[in-house]
Amino acid sequence: MLTFEALSETAEFARKWVPFCKKYCIEPRAPEWYFCHKMDYLKNKVHPAFVRERRAMKRDYEEFKVKINALVATAQKVPEEGWTMQDGTPWPGNSTRDHPGMIQVFLGTDGVRDVENNELPRLVYVSREKRPGFDHHKKAGAMNSLIRVSGVLSNAPYLLNVDCDHYINNSKALREAMCFMMDPQSGKKICYVQFPQRFDGIDRHDRYSNRNVVFFDINMKGLDGLQGPIYVGTGCVFRRQALYGFDAPKKKKAPRKTCNCWPKWCFLCCGSRKNRKAKTLAAADKKKKNREASKQIHALENIEEGPVTKGSNVELSSEAMQLKLEKKFGQSPVFVASARMQNGGMARNASPACLLKEAIQVISCGYEDKTEWGKEIGWIYGSVTEDILTGFKMHSHGWRSVYCTPKLPAFKGSAPINLSDRLHQVLRWALGSVEIFLSRHCPIWYGYGGGLKWLERLSYINSVVYPWTSLPLIVYCSLPAICLLTGKFIVPEISNYASILFMALFSSIAVTGILEMQWGKVGIDDWWRNEQFWVIGGVSAHLFALFQGLLKVLAGVDTNFTVTSKAADDGEFSDLYLFKWTSLLIPPTTLLIINVIGIVVGISDAISNGYDSWGPLFGRLFFALWVVIHLYPFLKGLLGKQDRMPTIIVVWSILLASILTLLWVRVNPFVAKGGPVLEICGLDCL
Repeated sequence: MLTFEALSETAEFARKWVPFCKKYCIEPRAPEWYFCHKMDYLKNKVHPAFVRERRAMKRDYEEFKVKINALVATAQKVPEEGWTMQDGTPWPGNSTRDHPGMIQVFLGTDGVRDVENNELPRLVYVSREKRPGFDHHKKAGAMNSLIRVSGVLSNAPYLLNVDCDHYINNSKALREAMCFMMDPQSGKKICYVQFPQRFDGIDRHDRYSNRNVVFFDINMKGLDGLQGPIYVGTGCVFRRQALYGFDAPKKKKAPRKTCNCWPKWCFLCCGSRKNRKAKTLAAADKKKKNREASKQIHALENIEEGPVTKGSNVELSSEAMQLKLEKKFGQSPVFVASARMQNGGMARNASPACLLKEAIQVISCGYEDKTEWGKEIGWIYGSVTEDILTGFKMHSHGWRSVYCTPKLPAFKGSAPINLSDRLHQVLRWALGSVEIFLSRHCPIWYGYGGGLKWLERLSYINSVVYPWTSLPLIVYCSLPAICLLTGKFIVPEISNYASILFMALFSSIAVTGILEMQWGKVGIDDWWRNEQFWVIGGVSAHLFALFQGLLKVLAGVDTNFTVTSKAADDGEFSDLYLFKWTSLLIPPTTLLIINVIGIVVGISDAISNGYDSWGPLFGRLFFALWVVIHLYPFLKGLLGKQDRMPTIIVVWSILLASILTLLWVRVNPFVAKGGPVLEICGLDCL
């Protein structure tokens, strides 16, 4: 009810805000961020009319915020009998888990116009049907419902997906996306245009690498040179036909030119290859027959658009194709008809009442039963990171994507900047990758024979196997402390030739990183923060996601690691110092403690043993200090602004470190299995 009422107030405010933005080319279009910008809008001889209208619009926006805050305060006290609408009838959505589908068109109709009597963009409230016992598939299910409703009500050929915590910072960026989509040469093979994510409210140090500049400015740009970047869940313009599971159009080869003046031996050589070409064509025809139904749908469009034939074969094929389409898209003739239209558009004789009735039908709980929604069509189910699966499916159908990076960021959003929320976000991403790795859609074995290129497949494999690197990373961060505690150097001695190879490999990695930073225009501080948080997330969130994913997929046990708020400070970046307890904090704290203890023990042992023990100690100290430096932002996040660590974290970590130390002493590999070897010294002590 709060969302519905707030959207109603927003629609009323939009009647003033939209013409103001269009008249003066306002950027960004989000009023909160526009009025918060610290800029002198009176300089450069601004027109007096703009000054008057801007001040009036700011007053209207402040009144609008007061109304929204009043709605929020009212919604906190739910009446015992539930919410009622203005006509006195009960609100259908009083039970959030059991209610019918609801659709309300606020803007875009002939009766609602802006203050200048111009038609406004369409604004539709959609709440899909919820019933107990049905799997609604969370965000992916909501997106599939929205694409069906939009296919019935407007059926535009392109869609924009923006998360609720993002806003449009550059409205002209959508034109750049259309330039890619409508390119006459390569535009028809583009399934989506992905924009990078940019964030507000992050401190300049970016302690937990929330900006992800290495991923968005290096990795995604690199993928743009292959088959295209992966879909990241927001800030993306889609081609509707690609979301419907259709294959990408194949590029037609130009006919080969022949000339009668060629010598006869050329034609003899061509004739010798005739059998080979015939076999190739036969294999290609067989492959075409095994393609999915998308090409048959396009063929049906050509039949319907061409001259009408009264033969019974065409009618039978049309009826059979209609049944196949309904089995694929669902039992809605209006939506199936809209799915056939490659360039979008609506039926001419469709009445608004009929369209609303069909829109209610396509968001019902049972509409997707025995269809291909979530399997081959729309947003794919089976993982909490449905964005990776959806983009992977489209690339497997032969589509390519484009990465668009305008100078003025297209979209901006908010990021979790405190340590616990950031780890919880990384946990969800890693859990989704584990679910994909253990599913039939794993890029290691799925999608062969389609349109997915090999290097693009490697990028998708990398996006689903990275949580497994947490296991060797835990070992890597533990070994330096074990070396210092036991006095042994576990790394074996290597020859001069092997050391040269090691240094060459290390140097090549460093040079590659420098070239990537120069190419992507990424600073050394952002690159180093990314390296640090890769270790922090790897030994905590990735490890928990791995075990949670294995329990969920293999054993059917769904384990949730909840995050609860503990304390907060005041200030511009108060959330940075907000501490929330979560189990994810235990493994990195344990590694910190054992490495710090190992450093203290190693230095103490070297002091007591004399000068000769300092040389071997430096090699062990280097690796231990390397681990501590990588975990330093985590330590700062634990200490917070008050320079104190929560007691529960210290207790759990010391307990876990003590258990690991005792286990190591019990199974010390440096002591022979039969105990220490005792040799006779040859002296008669008696």
